[in-house]
Amino acid sequence: MKIHLDTRIPAGTPRAGVLASADAATALTTFAAAQASWNAFWARSGKGWCTATDVGTDAYANLLPADPNTPEGAEKYRQAGAALAKLLHAARHTGVSLPNAHPALVEGLLLANYRYTDQFAQKKEENTPSLNAVYLEGWKAGDVRALEIRVESVFLARTLINHPVNVLNAQGLAQAAADAGKEYGFHVEVFNKKKIESLKMGGLLGVNWGSLDEPTFTVLEYKPANAVNTQPYVLVGKGVVYDTGGLSLKPTNSMDTMKSDMSGAAAVLGAVSGAARLGLPVHVVGLIPATDNRPGGNAVTPGDVLTMSDGTTVEVLNTDAEGRLILADALHYAKRYNPQLVIDLATLTGAAARAIGHYATVAMGTASEEVWSDLLASGSRTHERLVRFPFWDDYNELLKSTVADLKNIGGADAGAITAGKFLEHFTNYPYVHLDIAGPAFADKPMGYWPAGGTGIGVRLLLDFLSTRTA
Repeated sequence: MKIHLDTRIPAGTPRAGVLASADAATALTTFAAAQASWNAFWARSGKGWCTATDVGTDAYANLLPADPNTPEGAEKYRQAGAALAKLLHAARHTGVSLPNAHPALVEGLLLANYRYTDQFAQKKEENTPSLNAVYLEGWKAGDVRALEIRVESVFLARTLINHPVNVLNAQGLAQAAADAGKEYGFHVEVFNKKKIESLKMGGLLGVNWGSLDEPTFTVLEYKPANAVNTQPYVLVGKGVVYDTGGLSLKPTNSMDTMKSDMSGAAAVLGAVSGAARLGLPVHVVGLIPATDNRPGGNAVTPGDVLTMSDGTTVEVLNTDAEGRLILADALHYAKRYNPQLVIDLATLTGAAARAIGHYATVAMGTASEEVWSDLLASGSRTHERLVRFPFWDDYNELLKSTVADLKNIGGADAGAITAGKFLEHFTNYPYVHLDIAGPAFADKPMGYWPAGGTGIGVRLLLDFLSTRTA
């Protein structure tokens, strides 16, 4: 979905704004003055800010006792934008003018305006945002375009996540990547099953044994002539387009949202697309191993031993720990690029979600402290926050097998960390693992997250890559 952004404002367009001050008392005084000129009424929100809705044709206002130039304040502005989007939707406005609005407010409004409507036979008014145009008074055209690209990159990821597997299988995900590459100007190569077999990707092939659909391995490469890095940044996304758990079958209610198990892949595609559209002077490679995980056919069984593409043998003790198997092959493949840094994103473990909920992403790895500082700062700026977990070698003991080089699960303790340590085995470069299991999918609307795929990771990666351009 797309919203038209422009600095040219048609006559009669309703205006909306934000009134901010250091404290609530002053903010309310300021708001009272605005009431007189805007003929509006207000109601206190439980989140420390107030909203006003129009009684005629003119304004909406959000009142924020917050500093938008701090990460915490900027997030309040995003949430105010989300509230504004809700008001505009309720009033069925098609366009709104935002005089001198802070970027975070606009970002929150735009992100909250997303809806996935592809599967409705008839578009219902309550499910379809009316807002299709936002006019940004006082903005430069380049800033408008940059925000538009970042938001649309998130929307790309969200839509892919929300597609059910009967609409988007592994081949469909690869085709979506190819289409994006053609549209936005980056190279895409899709490996079919025969090519994957030639690369001896035993993890990806093993997970795919139970499926009627063949796996894919997709390589995205954005390499502008002015790239500042001689070694690329490699982004690896878990592309399990649907996860039943395989023979280690999930309960039915745990399968309901498993179309989202390719959220890491969606984030990688969104980030590479966004980097290309923004013209960032960075060389970026994306790797997406993709399959579904089903219990049919010749499905991998607990006790089977798979041989990864680097020759490592893995005892599979739980077929529902499949994401790390396909990522292992991708991480090994990344070695051929001599990367400056590799970041993988994956809905990898329930342990990560149980540890910190949907509020942040679990992060760990071997990257330098400089990289970690920049990543954590990007997480703070975008509110796609990272919680860094320990990555001690002591955890390797939990992955020792009696019949193979490794086993694919480490037991009940430290499940998120042992999954990351399993993946580390296949790396020989600076590495970051992001377990997005908590925030990748929203069961219900939350602020500027609609129900469904959140597109988590796209804004984080684009912000981080923007810091690596000098």
